[in-house]
Amino acid sequence: MDRLLRLLLKTFIRRGTFRVTTSRGTTFTFGDGTGQPVSVRFASRAAEWGILLDPELKFGEAYMDGTFVVEEGTIADVLAIALGQNTDVPHWARLQGFLRFLYRRFEQFNPRARSRRNVAHHYDLDGRLYSLFLDADRQYSCAYFERPNQSLDDAQLAKKRHLAAKLRLSPDVPRKDLRLLDIGCGWGGLGLYLAEFGGADVTGVTLSQEQHGIANARATERGLSQRARFRLQDYRDIEDRFDRIVSVGMFEHVGVNHYDTYFKKCAQMLSHDGVMVLHSIGRSEGPSRTNPWISKYIFPGGYIPSLSEVLPSLEKAGLLTTDIEILRLHYAETLKHWRERFLAHREEVERIYDRRFVRMWEFYLASSEMAFREQNLMVFQIQLTKQQNVVPMTRDYIMHEEQRLRAAETARRAPLRLAGE
Repeated sequence: MDRLLRLLLKTFIRRGTFRVTTSRGTTFTFGDGTGQPVSVRFASRAAEWGILLDPELKFGEAYMDGTFVVEEGTIADVLAIALGQNTDVPHWARLQGFLRFLYRRFEQFNPRARSRRNVAHHYDLDGRLYSLFLDADRQYSCAYFERPNQSLDDAQLAKKRHLAAKLRLSPDVPRKDLRLLDIGCGWGGLGLYLAEFGGADVTGVTLSQEQHGIANARATERGLSQRARFRLQDYRDIEDRFDRIVSVGMFEHVGVNHYDTYFKKCAQMLSHDGVMVLHSIGRSEGPSRTNPWISKYIFPGGYIPSLSEVLPSLEKAGLLTTDIEILRLHYAETLKHWRERFLAHREEVERIYDRRFVRMWEFYLASSEMAFREQNLMVFQIQLTKQQNVVPMTRDYIMHEEQRLRAAETARRAPLRLAGE
């Protein structure tokens, strides 16, 4: 077994310094000797066989179960080396990857009932979990880092501002009280921002009962319940029309089978002079399939699309693409913040769940971060309209609107008071 493990890992790990101790106590070193060294140990032969026979699934499971132990460095360091090789899958596992690609449409078949179950699996976890590592507004999507070393809270606020600017909610837009739909509204942070600073009349929809309750409670607390309402509803069941549509971090749950349905429905809901902005994780390369560990433990039914899979469905729906922006390392930085915050509260998470859950989420956050740093993942923002003249000819308006929104945020920020004042 040790010889087989050494032979296969030697062909895969060619970069970095990677030291492996087998369950029998034999130690091997792989890579070119560069970078920060990491050391790992297999605690069982079953873990060794699992990673050799199905590395994409069993690697994460072995770490969760404690049978793959990181002795020097962190699991993020290990994943940086593993995902920084020339291929994202060891050559001996490529056939499995091809078979999973053929199977992907079944995994991504997401009718209404299955979509609700998939959403509940991830988003209806104990509410305390997300409060431990997200920003104060509970933005669970890619932040927008305008400058190095920007705080997570500021970068998430910048993301909301950036999206609002692209939605054209500024006072110079002729129509007032624009009706806006937020598909996959999360805990309501973006919708509340667009209602407060954009002046929009917001309807948000989610399939998460946890998010639905919190979003409406937040609207009431902030005195925005007349301008921001959140429904527990599938987007496919909406019959209203809207002047603006935004969707952030939801499209990854649609599934490639349903892209035509998604954009056709959005086209039906969008007014003739409306604007839509879609914010989603994407692939810089061609179509692929969801990592089996992510699909099993984190996002069942989820899929990260390539632009070549998205644009044909947009064209069929009759929507015009007026702007595409690619955010490359913004999500890697976001995930780094989340991972560091999560690990700072790992004892509390363990009290809520257990040690295996902690290792599962650490692996999820670390592997996602390294996929953005070392591989082909990015975030795209696509602006869509039905008419060519709805948005300006140049992108200067985005910067000008961000400046206006930043000033509005400053003006509404509560002044600091001394105790007793």
